[in-house]
Formats: sequence, C-alpha cells, structure tokens
Amino acid sequence: MARPKITVVGAGNVGGTVAQRLAEKNCYDVVLVDIVEGLPQGKALDLTQAGPIVGYDTRVVGTNGYQETAGSAIVVITSGVPRRPGMSRDELLAANTQIVRGVVQETVARSPDAILLVVSNPLDAMVHVARRVSGFPKARVLGMAGVLDSARFRAFIAAELGVSASEVRALVLGGHGDSMVPVLRYTTVAGRPISDRLPKERLEALIRRTRDGGAEIVNLLKAGSAFYAPSASVVEMVEAILKDQKQVLPCAALCEGEYGLLDVIVGVPVRLGRGGAEAIIEYELSADERAALATSAAAVKELCAAVDRLL
Repeated sequence: MARPKITVVGAGNVGGTVAQRLAEKNCYDVVLVDIVEGLPQGKALDLTQAGPIVGYDTRVVGTNGYQETAGSAIVVITSGVPRRPGMSRDELLAANTQIVRGVVQETVARSPDAILLVVSNPLDAMVHVARRVSGFPKARVLGMAGVLDSARFRAFIAAELGVSASEVRALVLGGHGDSMVPVLRYTTVAGRPISDRLPKERLEALIRRTRDGGAEIVNLLKAGSAFYAPSASVVEMVEAILKDQKQVLPCAALCEGEYGLLDVIVGVPVRLGRGGAEAIIEYELSADERAALATSAAAVKELCAAVDRLL
C-alpha cells in the first residue's frame, strides 16, 4: 500500500527537523521544498543516508519546485522571513503574506485534497491567508501554535515541581505568544489541579515564561529561533490526522460561533482525525478566560484585515 505523502515547504531549521521526525516514523513519503538551490536536496540526501542506521526506509525527496509534491495528503508550510532589525510588523506581514500565498497556490494546484498545516508567522494571519487563497473548507486549513505553547507550559511546570512532564496536562488557547490564554482549570498534575500544587505567584511566573518562550530561545541562540519543540508539535498534529486518532489538540482554526467567536482564526481545542479539524471542542471557560480569548481574537482580526488588503 502506498504511503501517505507529506510535503514540507521550507527547509530551514523547523522544516528540516519536521522532515527528520517524519522520516523516522517510517510510514510516510516526505518531500522537502525550498527556493534555495541545493538546500532541500542536501538535507534529503543526508536524511536518506541516516535511514540504515536509525532503521527507516522513508523516501525523502528534496526539490526547488513543486512537481514532486503532487498528491500530498498534508502540506506543512514553514516558509517565511523572520523579522529583521528595522523591519516593521507591517513589512513582515506583507512579506510573509506573499510568500505563503505563493506556496499555497503552488501546492493546492497539485494536491487539491490536501490538508494545509501552517507554521509560518504571524501564525493566525497566515492561516487566514492559506484559507483565503486555497478556498479549502475550514477543516483542511489549520495552524500550529497551541500545541507548542501547551508543551512549553507543561515543561516549565514539570521542572518547577520535579515531576515527569507526562503527568502534566495543560490547555493553552488564543493567539500564539503574548495573547495566549492558559486555561488553568484544565491544567493538572497527575490529575490534581495545578492550583493545588503551585502558589499563584509561581504559576503567574510560569505563564509569563511560556508567553515569552519563543523570545527566550531567540535571545539565547542570538541567531535563529526554536525548532525542536515546534517540529515535534507539527508531527504530533500530522500523526493525529493521518492515523485518525481523534486526539483533541489546541490548533489555530476558524471559529464560526464557537466560544462566542465569529469568522476568526484563533487557537481552540480541535479534534483531529482523517478529515482534518473534525470538530472544535467547547470547554467551559470562566468569564475572565472568555474575555481574554475574545481580546486575543480581536487582535487576530486586525491582522487579518490588514492581510485582506494585501491579497
């Protein structure tokens, strides 16, 4: 039986590591695309040569074009430019809007039944671009952010308490980074509410650190940004979809009335299966949590309005 094909657009640190993690699953074909000549080809060859040692037979193809992507089940979009010194937010938004638009046009023309999984920043706005340009139903256009924010929060809680991260459950909604909304009533350690384990001030400090999680890594690396945890987050979503796991994960998805939000893409709990975003799951939120989620959604709407003027 043919293996599902996954295209990863962007062969930088995030895209390259996504391709590596997918190759090591040994159940997909992987196509790595980048505009830089030799970069995706070199990484694909290196990954292929690792196969005999690690124990996989994954076919990994690197290309500067899109012909090899035809028939992809999932397209992971990591491409875009980082914000450079002196670059305004509007300039970054304009540059990445054009990049993501071009990628979506090329990939959906060859894979009209694919599910698009967007990682490019600013994330919620780039999911909006992908949805507008592709014309796909909302179930097949998603963004990765909440899985990453939730993982960071879980890691910090586990380190603070000296417990296994596998015992920590956390749910982070809303936009990525500054406007994220941690839902504390659903944050538990070995089934016990986090409020039973940590005083309020320590918990607030961990929330701040999670909000600044990406910036903390950027400041330490000096050049570049996080890629190990983002790539792991992408692959968790890919596996939930292609293995039809029905797993509920926080993803950037289009809300059409859920949580009181209308026609806006924001991080919410989504049941992932073979159809993509098969349902948005509505948890009970406090008034403060609903207000924070609405504020986050309003910020996304502003960005999307700016994107609409560029498309």
